[in-house]
Parts: sequence; C-alpha cells; structure tokens
Amino acid sequence: MRILITGATGTVGRNVVEQLIAFDPTAEVRALTRNPDADLPEGVEIAVGDLAAPETLAEAFKDVDAVHFINFAGEQYGALPDPAAVVALAEQAGVRRATVLGGVAAGPLEQRLAASAIETTYLRPVEFMSNALMWWAAPIKAESRIREPFGDRLSAMVHPADIGAVAARVLLDGGQDEQTLVITGPDVLTMQDKVRILGEAVGREVEYVELTVDEARDKWRGEGMHDGLIAFLIEALGNTPVEGRTVADTVERLVGRPALGFEQWAKENADAFK
Repeated sequence: MRILITGATGTVGRNVVEQLIAFDPTAEVRALTRNPDADLPEGVEIAVGDLAAPETLAEAFKDVDAVHFINFAGEQYGALPDPAAVVALAEQAGVRRATVLGGVAAGPLEQRLAASAIETTYLRPVEFMSNALMWWAAPIKAESRIREPFGDRLSAMVHPADIGAVAARVLLDGGQDEQTLVITGPDVLTMQDKVRILGEAVGREVEYVELTVDEARDKWRGEGMHDGLIAFLIEALGNTPVEGRTVADTVERLVGRPALGFEQWAKENADAFK
C-alpha cells in the first residue's frame, strides 16, 4: 500500500508519517513537501510539490492508494487556490481513500472530496498541545510568565501524536467513509492547569497573566500574526465549541490505547521551555 502525506514536514504530517511506519513497516510512505532536502524518517519517499500548485502534483499522486490531506496552503494557513484540480488529480491517479485535517467547518477541499468517489474521513482535532511551543516557550524561558486572554476557558487539548495515530489507522484500515472524527486528549484543562503542568515539567513556577482581548490582539499582531489568524484565535479561544472542551473516545476506539495527556507532552518537550 502506498500512502501520500501532504504537509509531511508539519506538526501533524510528521506524526502521520511516523505512526504509519510504526503501525505498518511494509507500507510505502511518500511525503509531499516543497523542500527536496526535507528531514524525514529513513525509507520515506520524498515527492516535491505543493497543494497550492496542482500542476506539481501528478508525480506525487502516481500509484498512490491513500492520501492524508491538509486543507490549507503555506505557513499562514491560507485557502487552497484550486481544490477541484487537486481532487481531480487524485481521482485520475486512482486514489481510493483519504483523510483530511481541517477545522470546524468543511471547506472547499472537503466538499470536493465528499462529491468524489474517494472514501474520505474528516479529522477534527481540538487545540494542539504543541501550540504551547509557539505561544509560550519564549515567555516562559524569558520570564517564567504566560500572557494570554480567556483565563477561564476549557480545553481538551490533543497530543499531535494522537492525531497522527488516528489518521494512520484510518488510512491503513478504512471503514470510516464520510465520518467526522473529533480528536481530543484525555482531560479537560483550564489555563491554570496548563500553567501548573508546564511549571512542573520545567521545575519552576510559571505565572499566568490574563490579557484583555484588545491586549491580546496587540500582542499577537506584534508577534507577526496577520489579522485573519488573530480573528480566528479570538473566536476559537473566546468561544470554544463544545467539541473543544469535551473528551472524545476517538483515540482509544481507533488506536486501541488511551489518549496521551498534557503531562506527557510537557515532559517530552520540557527542554524547549528551559
């Protein structure tokens, strides 16, 4: 079985690659990347291409049985310019099965896949534990302090390895056609819980300072985020949907083990905060 992973060097894509290798060493894993020198596990075939440029994808899809898709392009998570062409190429190549990593609402790529003959499963992970690296590593290292809005929000944060594991099982096993799988961690955490857990992992107390929405907007803009992403964060964090704060059994049901907790993630990544 040959499986193509798009976004293969990203947080989730890399985990999909690693989990596929762990579950089935005989699977032929092909990684789509814009970087021909990308650092990927031994034995993984590199296909140079870009979902934002469908004309670069014909060779990547060749002889592929299943695909893990992302529904965005580039580091700023922009929309794919021509999802219809992407899906058409996959169908022409004989792709039979797909997973799509997406957000709460189905976008154009998901809609095109739903109308295709490809068996498609939609992955809806909640807040990534790994976001803590992007948001909090620098301030914890610099001043042992986290400055964020929405101090009372709840989150069932998910370990990226669990997203990769669910995707890998679906790609290998199938049986989830037209299903939307919400992927969460094993616990519902407050901001105070997260701060305490990170402090325990790094071996010192970490302070939480709650920002107003306007203060958070200014902070994020100063960190280089564009206004569209800032608006998304304010909506997602300030109005977390029920799915984002409710533990789902998806990992245990499909992978056959409990979901990984934030304590484990924090221990695995403690050096990044020291």
